[in-house]
Amino acid sequence: MSKIILAIETSCDETACAILKDDKLLANVVSTQIEIHQKYGGVFPEIASRLHVENIGVVLEEALKKSQISLEDVSAIAFTRGPGLIGALHVGLQAAKSLCLYYNKPLIPVHHLAGHIYANEYVTPLKFPCLAIVVSGGNTELVIMKDHLNFEIIGETKDDAIGEAFDKVARVLGLPYPGGVSIDRLSKEGKPTYLLPRPLNDHSYNYSYSGLKTAVINLVHKLETNHQEINVNDMACSFQKVAIDLLLDKALPALDEYHCKQVVLAGGVSANSYLRSEIVRRTKNQDVEVIIPPLWCTTDNAAMIAKVGSYLYEKKAFASLSISSDPSWRLEHFMDFPKKGENHE
Repeated sequence: MSKIILAIETSCDETACAILKDDKLLANVVSTQIEIHQKYGGVFPEIASRLHVENIGVVLEEALKKSQISLEDVSAIAFTRGPGLIGALHVGLQAAKSLCLYYNKPLIPVHHLAGHIYANEYVTPLKFPCLAIVVSGGNTELVIMKDHLNFEIIGETKDDAIGEAFDKVARVLGLPYPGGVSIDRLSKEGKPTYLLPRPLNDHSYNYSYSGLKTAVINLVHKLETNHQEINVNDMACSFQKVAIDLLLDKALPALDEYHCKQVVLAGGVSANSYLRSEIVRRTKNQDVEVIIPPLWCTTDNAAMIAKVGSYLYEKKAFASLSISSDPSWRLEHFMDFPKKGENHE
């Protein structure tokens, strides 16, 4: 009998629904809010939540139509429990709960970052031990996987995530949101001429991007105050090179320490062209497989949630309907949620 997972993703500013039948992705519908939030220079949480309410029914209907699947045919419903914006997460949670209750289907909570890691399985199966470099607007983590659904965080940012630094640097340079796209594009026309610091430049697996971000902001303000010209392309290139080089300098030694067979990129910043080319260049002489997700998998989507949901379905990791969203859910604790049958529903 076929396994059909319907997945819902509403962690930030994309409302998404996907349907996965065994290993075949039948539908992956995403409604993005980027144009709405651009005027604010970033995601406005209250507006994001309201737009999710408006869009959730539309993307669900479109996914069912594209896949030619009815809700009665679905084996289970997966949703993003966290991390993310609490109001946005709540919309997906309530939609998933309502469908499960009405159609009597199992409910599967999925960790958003696990989804980004498993998006790579739309390229090739994960091989273990595996190093996942998770880089997004809200997260910078190095994760070792020794088996499926086994996550060990060996390093993370102590302050700003790398994607957050990209967005804030872009803002001070007068570039549109999302900042990573703009900086990546302009960097191709620039040179790393500005001298910038490398915060927490040690032998640990942890990161700090706050100091780098602040250094760019202070330098831009100083140049403006002195009425000196700012070469935006060069500034973007200088920042991107330090940010990505620092990321890989600290991450790649883990390949040897943990005897990894594979390294994968995950999260929105994995779309960065310099990161994608540089990780391939730096590992070409190592006996490790490098997996880079397709661009459609780097932004938030429900296909990645469906992929993790499929593995959890095999484990019968079904949640109680008393479950709530968790905006600070740790990846290492992703199986810590109220299970069906543990509580009275």
